[in-house]
Amino acid sequence: MTGTTTEAGWSVDFWLDPACPLTRHTARWIAQVADQVALQVRWWVMSLAVLNEHRDDDPEGDPHGYLWIPARIAAAVQTDHGHTALGRFYAALWTEPDGTAREWIGDIGEALHRSGLPTVLTEAGTATDYDQALRASHHAGVDQIDTQIGTPVLAITTPDGTQRAFFGPVLNATPARADVIRLWEATLLMASVSTFRELKA
Repeated sequence: MTGTTTEAGWSVDFWLDPACPLTRHTARWIAQVADQVALQVRWWVMSLAVLNEHRDDDPEGDPHGYLWIPARIAAAVQTDHGHTALGRFYAALWTEPDGTAREWIGDIGEALHRSGLPTVLTEAGTATDYDQALRASHHAGVDQIDTQIGTPVLAITTPDGTQRAFFGPVLNATPARADVIRLWEATLLMASVSTFRELKA
């Protein structure tokens, strides 16, 4: 992977489970990166429910299938209104109307309304109409990685078209402004090493 963080043509495909509380930190970080450098972000839905549905255990502690609801609605948003709309919806889901960050997702109908989307999309959460689209979006990201993963998944594409996908970075808080670009540059450095596989704390 070559180039600099200020070079035009960089892009990130960002896969998220809309209900994951840690993913919101990574999403806010990448949005801040995009505010400071020439970076295009395209938002995709993935699902921990899909990821874990064939496991005997339940690592997410979701016996009633709650995680399917926001994931299906996000898939409906992505399918009917596009990736940019998904990014707006996701940001609203994790942000109060006054801009304050939430600790847990807010009212889905209110988030749809605030992001300029029809609230009727809430009905997708308890139906299976968008399950095929959800699975297709999920696997478009997850299948690029050959190690055990979760959410988020990022695929960085350089100006010359080289792409590298990986799990994370998983953050326990949005980085301070002084660290936003430092973390981005470190992420690019690791992704540029073809033999790099995984880093965990």
